[in-house]
Amino acid sequence: MSPHTVAPLLLGLAVIIVTARLLGMLARRLGQPAVIGEIVGGILLGPTLFGGAVSRTLFPAEVRPSLTLLADIGVCLFMFLIGLHLDHTLLRGQSRTASVVSVCAMLLPFGLGALLALYLAGGGTGDRVAFVLFMGAAMAVTAFPVLARILTDKGLIDTPIGGLALACAAVGDVLAWALLAVVAALAGGGGHPWRVLFVVPFAVVLLGVVRPLLARLAARRPVSGPLTGVVLVAGAAGLLLSAQATSWMGLHAIFGAFLFGVAMPREGVSALRERVLPWIERICAVMLLPVFFMAAGLKVDLSRLDTVAFGELALILLVAVTGKFGGAYLGARITGVRPRHSAVLGILMNTRGLTELIVLIVGLELGVLTPRLYSLMILMALVTTAMTGVLLRIVYPERRIIEDRSPRTGATQLHVNEGRSDLSDEY
Repeated sequence: MSPHTVAPLLLGLAVIIVTARLLGMLARRLGQPAVIGEIVGGILLGPTLFGGAVSRTLFPAEVRPSLTLLADIGVCLFMFLIGLHLDHTLLRGQSRTASVVSVCAMLLPFGLGALLALYLAGGGTGDRVAFVLFMGAAMAVTAFPVLARILTDKGLIDTPIGGLALACAAVGDVLAWALLAVVAALAGGGGHPWRVLFVVPFAVVLLGVVRPLLARLAARRPVSGPLTGVVLVAGAAGLLLSAQATSWMGLHAIFGAFLFGVAMPREGVSALRERVLPWIERICAVMLLPVFFMAAGLKVDLSRLDTVAFGELALILLVAVTGKFGGAYLGARITGVRPRHSAVLGILMNTRGLTELIVLIVGLELGVLTPRLYSLMILMALVTTAMTGVLLRIVYPERRIIEDRSPRTGATQLHVNEGRSDLSDEY
């Protein structure tokens, strides 16, 4: 980067951070997750308005590679944090329900998405199989971090329905990321397709060798001592090397970042998590992820969408909502979850948010999506995430949450066969 690009880059970063903050606060005041406002900010600063004059002025061509680099770092760090916070104890006591719901909430939207891809085959590029698989995976994604935030805001994070929703989202997203890895291997092309065969042994080494070594390293001395720097260096180097490894294998670097987050030990680094990770998450949320939203928004041009495109958007929304809600609801009812809570689960699983953006960016970079279809899918992610809070207020109002958690009924009961309570099977 030449010296004369530093000033416009810093100006652009300031605009991105302030815009993301203001629109995020506005979204929260409207009862929406902050990510909605931040994504909208990225689109507004992109080429959609005024023929792209805003984006050309604020983000000239010479600074965009630097923005893309910062966005890639931010999304890799975010995926590392997602892997780090993936809690296997969420399945404790409800593994059967979570497994069935996760599979149903994956299979139905995947199937409908694949059928939609066959209809929209002209909107994809490159490998047809990769396009079909990608659309299926994109329809099946749930935004785990946005879902956790919604549950916290609604007071559901520590309830059985909240824990079940998080468990289902975690399992479903692991399946979706695995499927996306297959898409990346198919669409990535490259001269060494055999490298993707290293993914499985690489994951085994991370979980079976690297994780115990890191746990042993962290347990040698109190984390408040000099070892803190050693663990930090080991973690940072491991994250970068893991991301580079999956990139070399023909996959996206985010897969390596996610795997390394999953491989990080839970024991022996609790103090490190409490002291260091909040700062990392803050930097990621305040600076790096808004840059990612900006990079995503620069690729969205809604000004060129015609009536045919909006017809396709309606079809995409129909498939996305029907598949995700229907799959989660059906899986919950199969396992005996009450109708109201099954509906709540279906609404929560329809949240896509930031995770969907990452999937769509990967699809665009791999050449699986055209810019036009990418823009439509971004709108789908926004609508499905925004509708979550609205539908929750209708299906599961605060009055009902308070009733379910009252001393008379005890903790919220999910299943019909858990005994008689006010949560009867009639609704």
